[in-house]
Amino acid sequence: MANRLLFICLLWSTALQVFPQSPDTLPAQPDKKKLKSFIIVGSTAYTATLVGLDRLWYSDGNRQSFRFFNDSREWKQMDKVGHFYSAFHLSQATSRSLQWCNVDTKKANLWGSVTGFLMLLPIEIFDGFSADYGASTSDLLANAAGAAFYFGQTALWDEVRIHPKFSFHRTEYPILRNDNTLGNNLVSELLKDYNGQTYWLSVDMDKFIKFPKWINLAVGYGADGMVYASNRQNIAGGYTAHRQFYLGIDIDLSHIKTRSKALNTALYIVNLVKLPAPALQFSAGSVSFSAFQF
Repeated sequence: MANRLLFICLLWSTALQVFPQSPDTLPAQPDKKKLKSFIIVGSTAYTATLVGLDRLWYSDGNRQSFRFFNDSREWKQMDKVGHFYSAFHLSQATSRSLQWCNVDTKKANLWGSVTGFLMLLPIEIFDGFSADYGASTSDLLANAAGAAFYFGQTALWDEVRIHPKFSFHRTEYPILRNDNTLGNNLVSELLKDYNGQTYWLSVDMDKFIKFPKWINLAVGYGADGMVYASNRQNIAGGYTAHRQFYLGIDIDLSHIKTRSKALNTALYIVNLVKLPAPALQFSAGSVSFSAFQF
């Protein structure tokens, strides 16, 4: 399900950039006019997204009475990491917007995190009534972990120092599967092919030790060889699914500040992605190096 969450995360994070970043000092009281605008715009965009999601992903499937489905062992947990990533950035984007409304920073971070979790809850409800999916307890836990990771950092350091990021490269597996489960073009593969996805934690090392300001240390997680969801299915099909771990560097774009709202929005969105950079890969008992790992 993380494919749908990535779509929602990017859409919501982009949409909320209509609300500029908050000033360094906030007035004592929230701006009711700004807060009302935020609630109206945010609620409208979110409702439209849910309606579109229901039509796009669920309209052709069969409905059922609500049930849970345990998918915690599928896809090497790549979808769970996607839930974590999405909940984190939904929490951060909402908090930034609340701060633009002059909401106290600590309250904005708290309610942003709560909202980040609650925004993903309807997706589990949709899945629970879908015969093709089923609600997932592990998805809910991953959502909570992502929101808590944002709130925990702001509570501990008054800022985010460890940034979840995403990268993608195309693989051969959508062609091997050949039924659109893993996508059939670049956009759908980006959302559906877990083999090509990598999730990173990009650490602002200069906030901990003396380190170049523009360079972060990044640790990554991915998987390969997953034509089917479970290990049993992959083995039966002659595929060996395995995890991949990375250690590399990341370019931090958050230090770039401009007077252009459009450029600031572009920089914010690009900084959700881990840009190509040197990295070590640890996979299946071997170590390899890539000068432009993505």
